[in-house]
Amino acid sequence: MAKPDFRWQNVTIGPSATRFTSDTMKLHSSDTQQYQTVTGYFAGGVEINARPFDHSLLVLPEKPPQPWPVARFADLTAEHFEQLLAETPDVVILGTGERQRFVHPRLSAPLTSRRIGVECMDTNAACRTYNILMGEGRKALLALIIEKDAEPDAQQNPAATAQS
Repeated sequence: MAKPDFRWQNVTIGPSATRFTSDTMKLHSSDTQQYQTVTGYFAGGVEINARPFDHSLLVLPEKPPQPWPVARFADLTAEHFEQLLAETPDVVILGTGERQRFVHPRLSAPLTSRRIGVECMDTNAACRTYNILMGEGRKALLALIIEKDAEPDAQQNPAATAQS
């Protein structure tokens, strides 16, 4: 039996990605240097384009990171989510610290009522998810809560946590 003749066919699937139709995969690095990319995370902070941040912040692909006035998860209010509306994101990725915590639906209502998704994740997962969505060309907004001293979640503000 003759060896099959694979002819490569380039199929464009995004701004910097190419898919080849055969049984092998070729990977290309993504050129995201002009965008705000999470390049690292550590206890008490993150790096955006290799610049460290140790406070809560908002990250969008095409804008410099902005401070976000949220000191602790328990301090979240509906006004914090209303502030995000001005950016008109496709989706908000909320990094809630070392572990995943969920906001009460009435707090994220300003976004969800306009069909903007809000996904709650621990900070590390939120950073990875943001990079993937941003690399796909989505207008993802990364909202990170960087707590100086981690405290029990909802003892200060029970409204911040979704009721079970």
